[in-house]
Amino acid sequence: MPIVNSAGPDWQPTSGYYDCRFAVLREPLGFSRGAEILADDYEALHSWIEIDGMTVAVGRAHLIPLDSDGSQADHAGPGAVKCPAFGPLLGSENRPAIQIRQMGTLPDYQRKGLAAKVLAELEEKSVETFGAIVGLLQAREHAIPFYKSQGWEIIDEPYDVGIIGPHRSMKKQLH
Repeated sequence: MPIVNSAGPDWQPTSGYYDCRFAVLREPLGFSRGAEILADDYEALHSWIEIDGMTVAVGRAHLIPLDSDGSQADHAGPGAVKCPAFGPLLGSENRPAIQIRQMGTLPDYQRKGLAAKVLAELEEKSVETFGAIVGLLQAREHAIPFYKSQGWEIIDEPYDVGIIGPHRSMKKQLH
């Protein structure tokens, strides 16, 4: 039975949480251990699903600072590509805004609705915790249909994030 968890800000992700994030998002691309850890993880909201005590799906959301356009390094460590700014942040009508990052589900658990539960939890907690009215994210090309099915819309042209590949920025009105 899947158990949906959430924590943060001021929560340090567990090794099981990071193991899942690494296995899905970084290891398949040849990254070294540590690339799954982001400097602001402690400031973010996290949601994850456990089945039989194992973390099988993860995601996080962070408040985009008022003085930020959302551009940032894609991963920790050397050689990180800088992801582009979010155009909708130019107007104050889209603040407070959050960014969803690091969504991943272990292969044996994909296509079972677990990522939708993680995303819904992050959206709900972002409104409660940060007062977020808009969510933004940078989706890998293969994940775009999933996000569209959850009410997110594409807001830009394709761009490339180094060895990670093609991405599109997406937006959702949260509140």
